[in-house]
Amino acid sequence: MVQWKIFLSFFIPGILGYGGGPFSIPLIENEVVDRYGWLTVKEFSEVLALANSLPGAIATKMAGYIGYQQGGILGAAVGVFASVAPSLVLMIALLSLLYKYKDSPRVKKLTTYVRPAIAVMLGVIAFQFLKGSSLDIGFWQTLVLASISYVLMEKVKVHPALVILAALGYGAIFLH
Repeated sequence: MVQWKIFLSFFIPGILGYGGGPFSIPLIENEVVDRYGWLTVKEFSEVLALANSLPGAIATKMAGYIGYQQGGILGAAVGVFASVAPSLVLMIALLSLLYKYKDSPRVKKLTTYVRPAIAVMLGVIAFQFLKGSSLDIGFWQTLVLASISYVLMEKVKVHPALVILAALGYGAIFLH
């Protein structure tokens, strides 16, 4: 029975939380704090902070942690599956539909309109990260780290994962 509750507590927010983590986190909190009482608000905020500190989707990491806490390894697997199942089903349906109409002029026109919107959204996210970093560690350190990262990735062709690891190392040593 607990596996079914774990499934529902992450599947429902996955369906209703269109837009990712920021939209599904309050729904997950409602399920695990208010509905099932698995965590207190303070514990939930600590799990959320932990999930934010690790790479990857927030809801998936929370589902794995809370699922494991409530139902062991099987609970973790059920929680993670429940958090990705709505997106998985929708992506399979949309990809099959897109594949069916891939040569349609309307679909090609749609992709030409979507690309600039994605570029703007990524630009906004980058600006928000830059602004937050400038406030946290200072403008000059942010500028130097961003410049070094750019040169390493674009000119020296260092893999982005290595640049991220180096930046994490720098932060761990110099920004604690």
